[in-house]
Amino acid sequence: MASIFNALHIGYSGLNAAQVGIDTTGHNISNAETPGYTRQRVVTAAATPISIDPGQRGNGVQITEITRIFDSFVYNRYKSASQNKSYSDEMKKNLQELSTYFPDIQNNGIKNDLQTYYNTWQSLADNPGNASLKVSLAQQTQTLTQNINQTRSKITDLQSSLNDQVAVNIDEVNRVAGQIAALNKSINLAESDGINNANDLRDQRGQLELTLSNLIGAKVTEGQITSNNTVDSNISQGNGSYTIQVGGFNLVDGSSFHPIGIDKTGNKNGYNDLYYQRQDGAKIPFSDKITSGKVGALLELRGSKIGSNGEFEDGILQDTVTNMDNFAKGLIQATNSVYAQSATSQMRSNPLSFSNTESLLSTGENFKEGTFDVVAYNIDGKEVARRSITINQQTVMDNASATNLLPDGTSNSIIAQLKAQKDDNADNNALNDINTILNPVFTTPANTLSIDLSTSFASQGYTFSIEDNGTNFAGVTGVNRFLDGNNAKSISLNSNLKSDSSQINAFKMPSSGDNQTAMDMVNLQFASVDFSNGLSTTSDTIYNYYDSMVTKVGTKTNSAITSNNTITAQYNAIKQEQDSISAVNIDEEMANLIRYQTSYGAAAKVITTIDQMMTTLLGIKA
Repeated sequence: MASIFNALHIGYSGLNAAQVGIDTTGHNISNAETPGYTRQRVVTAAATPISIDPGQRGNGVQITEITRIFDSFVYNRYKSASQNKSYSDEMKKNLQELSTYFPDIQNNGIKNDLQTYYNTWQSLADNPGNASLKVSLAQQTQTLTQNINQTRSKITDLQSSLNDQVAVNIDEVNRVAGQIAALNKSINLAESDGINNANDLRDQRGQLELTLSNLIGAKVTEGQITSNNTVDSNISQGNGSYTIQVGGFNLVDGSSFHPIGIDKTGNKNGYNDLYYQRQDGAKIPFSDKITSGKVGALLELRGSKIGSNGEFEDGILQDTVTNMDNFAKGLIQATNSVYAQSATSQMRSNPLSFSNTESLLSTGENFKEGTFDVVAYNIDGKEVARRSITINQQTVMDNASATNLLPDGTSNSIIAQLKAQKDDNADNNALNDINTILNPVFTTPANTLSIDLSTSFASQGYTFSIEDNGTNFAGVTGVNRFLDGNNAKSISLNSNLKSDSSQINAFKMPSSGDNQTAMDMVNLQFASVDFSNGLSTTSDTIYNYYDSMVTKVGTKTNSAITSNNTITAQYNAIKQEQDSISAVNIDEEMANLIRYQTSYGAAAKVITTIDQMMTTLLGIKA
């Protein structure tokens, strides 16, 4: 039965509802600048009425829930846009840095050094005996090779920096995933009664979800999504089961999480390799599973698959390093192949990566089938002997027991062909042929080819050279080289020429005024050169290959900038939509504050009125 005390309760319920409204509004205002905070709203309904004649009497107001204005569908689009922006920002930043390593459009950099280098060869060709020009050529060669070294070093330093960033960000991923798992437990506990909403906890989780998405593009899957259109058409959120997946693997499963492991002991360069450990203890390679977010960009730039040699098999930076190495290797071999025609008294190859019994064409080096000539000169610079050496599919460096023979019966090896008893001069004199003038030796296990003049011919001032006919033998072996090294890291001027530039030869045959080698070096810049990585070979001029490499970097950078502009515009539009739904609007909250203040005053007036009624009632005397 309704009574005057029930009327007092009705006034109190109004006071309480207004008070909760003011508390919630104050909470919204206080967190207006809190990242990830979602505005909250008090939901009220009429309390269960009292049924008496002649009809039901109101029983005040009750608070059914405090809900947040949150739309899962919009938020998921926002996370996806934010994830794309994080990936794009990282790609743009690092590609812009990479492009600064190739400042060729400002007439600086390696291409400009190449042009100056060949111009110096031209100057030497014009005056082949000038000692100062040889000094200038040595200095310019060192400038060129050092810039190649430094450019490659900058790229690998950037690669190492990204490698360190991968480890730091994966540690952050594991920390955030652990926090989300702990929050899931707290949310489940807070909402276990089916009445309360863990709004602030859900906001914290949502912000961590956004962080995780930005880092690795994590995909969140919740149970059934429910909406509440009677309160607000923008409300929709998931409830029930909760998982976070990356590359099809569960990173978070309810209140438990599975960390991503880091292992850098399995490769000689110490690169951070990622793995996912299953419950049975098996470690599954995980680097190639992360393709989104900041870490996805880092891995695409750095590389994700580590080969048996400790280097990456993919990655934009690794591709650039490989192109740099191919460019330097092609330049080294082409230069040395030309310089080998300059007559000298002895030749020493680089340590070779293959044994004396391996077929040269199957070593993975850039040998070609064909022939090269070994030419001997006397002290007057006159050619006295010439022998053609054959390279075919069966040719090895030195194998005394080889059963495969050339058509003339010679054992099919480089050493055997040099030592074969032949009349190179057709003069019926066995004492002035290549096999008597030269003493070739292949040393194992150093795998080094040495060719020296026999003592008697050395004392007479004889010299010899190698003229290549397309086999690239001198270029690969470096037997008489102008450049040391075999890639962009090791390329340098021959150490002997570096210490004594007077040994640089412009001549082909050792005679005064000959400049054939210098002229061939000048022409090399316009000739087609083979650039090989052991698996494939590209033939192009030195300038064109370098331009192609730089263009690839520039094209990727421009593409990243253009893409970033588009993605940023999309992100800003979706963020604006997200903010319009969930962000705190101070003007709106101030209006709510005034509304609740007015409601509180009105409810207080009801209580004051009831108090006066009770005073009147108690003042009645019989």
